[in-house]
Amino acid sequence: MMSVATPFTLLNQNLLLLPQKAIFWKEEQALMAADVHLGKVGHFRKAGIAVPRDMEQDDLAVLSDLIHEHRPQKIIFLGDLFHSDMNADWDWFKLWRQQFPKLQVILIRGNHDIVHDDHYLELNVELHHELTVGPFLMLHHPQTEEKLKELNGYVFCGHIHPGVSLRGKGRQSMTLPCFAFGKAQAILPSFGRFTGRVAIRSLETDRIFAVLKDKVMPIA
Repeated sequence: MMSVATPFTLLNQNLLLLPQKAIFWKEEQALMAADVHLGKVGHFRKAGIAVPRDMEQDDLAVLSDLIHEHRPQKIIFLGDLFHSDMNADWDWFKLWRQQFPKLQVILIRGNHDIVHDDHYLELNVELHHELTVGPFLMLHHPQTEEKLKELNGYVFCGHIHPGVSLRGKGRQSMTLPCFAFGKAQAILPSFGRFTGRVAIRSLETDRIFAVLKDKVMPIA
């Protein structure tokens, strides 16, 4: 079944919310993704915990598919691109980067991004703690309402792996990953498959979009 993106306009910018848990920003020809957590599989396997080996390659394959489909000029990672210190999974990331030499790759450092700068710079990955692009301010951590008043630009961030809880008629419930757009801040779902999610509290004025397998659905 084909996946269907959901268009969303914010501050006169045209965004496509993708079921792959990323955003394509048309005006900037940019892909945005948060919390990929590459290296997490290698981190757990290193600790003797059995984890399927193909998870890393799957996430990188999804990124590759999105690049081939949308032809972005740049990709902006909103933190936690690589989960831990160097491990064998870095080689997969290196191979992936070499497939797209002309693609501008930008990383907003997250709390898990502890790999030394030299390794990123060797792969032509730009590093920032924050970055303003158009009307948006790219960060990793969500900001408090008080802090948002002090910042210039609408914030895009990740970190908390947001989810929305849905309840069925038979009292069954599930928590789906979601995009959460508030008055001054958007929180992206975690891109990586090997991550959990936390149901977030939202205001009535927030726009919440649940991510299903093949589509993104607005939640009233």
